Amino acid sequence: MTAKEIRESFKEFFESKGHQIVPSAPMVIKDDPTLMFTNAGMNQFKDIILGNKPAKYKRVADSQKCLRVSGKHNDLEEVGHDTYHHTMFEMLGNWSFGDYFKKEAIEWAWEYLVDVLQLDSNRLYATIFEGSPEEGLDRDEEAFSFWEKHLPKERIINGNKHDNFWEMGDTGPCGPCSEIHIDLRSEAERKAVDGRSLVNHDHPQVIEIWNLVFMQFNRKADGTLVDLPHKVIDTGMGFERLCMALQGKISNYDTDVFQPLIQKIASLANVKYGESKELDIAMRVIADHIRTIAFSIADGQLPSNAKAGYVIRRILRRAVRYGYTFLNQKGAFMYKLLPVLNESMGDAYPELIAQKVLIEKVIKEEEESFLHTLETGIHLLENTMDETRKQGKTEISGKETFTLYDTYGFPLDLTELILREHGMTADLEGFNAEMQKQKDRARNAASIETSDWVTVKEGTTEFIGYDYTEYEVSILRYRKITQKKKTYFQLVLDKTPFYAESGGQVGDTGVLVNDNETIDIIDTKKENNLPIHITTKLPTDLEATFMACVDREKRAACAANHSATHLLDQALREVLGSHVEQKGSLVTPETLRFDFSHFQKVTDEEIRQVEQIINERIRQNISLTEYRSIPIQEARDLGAIALFGEKYGEEVRVVQFDESIEFCGGTHVPATGSIGMFKIISEGSIASGIRRIEAWTGEKVEQLVYEVEDTLKDLRSLFNNTPDLVSTITKFIVENTELKNQVEDYMKEKEASIKERLLQNAEVINGVKVIQTVSNLPAHIVKNIAFQLRGEVTENLFFVAGSIEKGKPMLTVMLSDDLIERGLKAGDLVRQAAKLIQGGGGGQPHFATAGGKNPDGLHAAVESIIESANLR
Repeated sequence: MTAKEIRESFKEFFESKGHQIVPSAPMVIKDDPTLMFTNAGMNQFKDIILGNKPAKYKRVADSQKCLRVSGKHNDLEEVGHDTYHHTMFEMLGNWSFGDYFKKEAIEWAWEYLVDVLQLDSNRLYATIFEGSPEEGLDRDEEAFSFWEKHLPKERIINGNKHDNFWEMGDTGPCGPCSEIHIDLRSEAERKAVDGRSLVNHDHPQVIEIWNLVFMQFNRKADGTLVDLPHKVIDTGMGFERLCMALQGKISNYDTDVFQPLIQKIASLANVKYGESKELDIAMRVIADHIRTIAFSIADGQLPSNAKAGYVIRRILRRAVRYGYTFLNQKGAFMYKLLPVLNESMGDAYPELIAQKVLIEKVIKEEEESFLHTLETGIHLLENTMDETRKQGKTEISGKETFTLYDTYGFPLDLTELILREHGMTADLEGFNAEMQKQKDRARNAASIETSDWVTVKEGTTEFIGYDYTEYEVSILRYRKITQKKKTYFQLVLDKTPFYAESGGQVGDTGVLVNDNETIDIIDTKKENNLPIHITTKLPTDLEATFMACVDREKRAACAANHSATHLLDQALREVLGSHVEQKGSLVTPETLRFDFSHFQKVTDEEIRQVEQIINERIRQNISLTEYRSIPIQEARDLGAIALFGEKYGEEVRVVQFDESIEFCGGTHVPATGSIGMFKIISEGSIASGIRRIEAWTGEKVEQLVYEVEDTLKDLRSLFNNTPDLVSTITKFIVENTELKNQVEDYMKEKEASIKERLLQNAEVINGVKVIQTVSNLPAHIVKNIAFQLRGEVTENLFFVAGSIEKGKPMLTVMLSDDLIERGLKAGDLVRQAAKLIQGGGGGQPHFATAGGKNPDGLHAAVESIIESANLR
């Protein structure tokens, strides 16, 4: 079976068992502060598992794209070096939300693997949770009894808490799990060593392919376990590993999931896969990483220097480095793999095809940028090696190694490789210490202590903020949060008019108020689809009712800016072309930011045209048309624009202002006239093929008009209130340029005069022409004179000058080449003398400078330079 056939067969099997087949969620997570990436199939169902949202379907199955490169699931360093770890991978999964449990999960897993796929049952093993006395948990006899119907007892293996008790995090849903392992070794190997002894021991051919998680507990903040109200089945099967088993391979990379990519890499590098361990690792790394990078960009995450973007950039650079070092790829090459990736995965994940132009441009630009960084890093490393050798050492310090890695993006393994080639080493212990310091700083900055939720009353939350900015509410539950030594509280309300931060729009602020007290809501966030209201104190009476009052002024400003982003999106399409797609946004009460795909600078004329279109639509006062909770297909039929990388439910909200029709959950003005006016403040590039516009609306534009008006008035007053300001300023600039030219001519004459006077006053000491001066000349004039003298006096020139500019003393030394050959170095001379002016400096053997703080020491410094040269 091909990979495509295997993926479809899984969906068809579970569809026959009454499961709803759902699409993969984006790999990049936007509205969950606890995760950057989807690292397991269950991530998109967290709000259901946590009870924050009812399950529309009791049984669900899918193929989910996942990424594991950070946190406890970090497989990055193993990728490419072994046969079965990946950054991006697909996870086949089936779920039950309060429906079936262990019996069906085990029976169907066996039926699919053995009856449908016809895997050899004699090669399969199952693990079950052995229990944990300290937690009061017994061995999972229930799972054992179901496995015993299919497997002999000796192939049902007890697993410890690490391997066979699954937890979402430090707190939350958890439970025992049962892993299915397969032994892919040859018959001879299996006879020699029992596969049972190799399960969960990192053997490359005895591997886990499916994990059946039986969620039945909730872990509290104090570590105790309580029963979940509804038991959940969550299974995850490694698609790439399943393909390896079914296609009779001993490596995931030998399957048709990776081989087309690997063969393309081999072709580009003019090498063969399978002939060199070193080259094979490089090709596997690149084949794995190109998938991760392409899918991340398709889901809206561009490489950057922060958070999720930094992870993607690091993965891309790791792949480029392997190509550079081992496959001799000195130019951008990874983007050339995209047609092969699109051919193999584009059917299952159409976002790859839809975004192919953007993905290609971003990857190519990132490759070229990092290749330049590599060249810079190599130059810096060479300088570091030279300095280290001068000190009689062969090991560069951990701090220097870490600076190369952290500041310049130069990989540690490449540093080590280059050092080895030159008989040198790096202080890895020192490097690791610097790395740990950075991790500790980041951990301390992000450290959050979260207590358990305390339930005040049972119930679910309803957002009523589209219709109300004030509403009577009750508190359902709360918890305490401590971050950076500050204490906050999070409240969940039964009904809330507060918009929780999502879709680029910041969260509402306001108050909870009743006759007895007022509680400030300083922000509203969304966690697992649940609106969380953040306060600095708890109400005295948690069971009291409150009026929840949104800050209407900020809400109105946010709504105006959000509606303006929709008009901007439409106007950009009209002016620049239909290729324009939104790639991100930020909507605050003060400003709006809009990122979009476009491959060149937006001209001033185009910006003016966009502004005119938007302001015309504002004046038309187009009314908002809103469609709430309509089927997603109906929304698409309306022509609504969806964002790539967003996860939409089966029912969506659509916002329409005439021709602008978009999927959107944000708050908006009732009609465009409420926006007031629109003005673009800036436009620029943030990544290859991605532009960013920042704009203001309403009162902010009014303020800008007044500021510009005041500036023009001030300018006119400077020029005697001339009616033609542009012509007057132009004339002023021309006259100023002429005067500057005259001053420059005068300064050149002055420099020539000073130089001649210095030559006439030169002192010859043992055949060396010593020219010294102390003056108030600017530093650039002293430098010009020094180089002019060196051009005229080609032998035995010793020039030393002290100068004071703006109260700061400066030393300058210039030597002819023959004096350098005699052992004199300008840098050494000036460095020693600089102490007399309380400063420091250096330079090249022929020319050097130093600056200081003590002008009184200038004469002594000049004399010391001459004395240090031993000319007398």
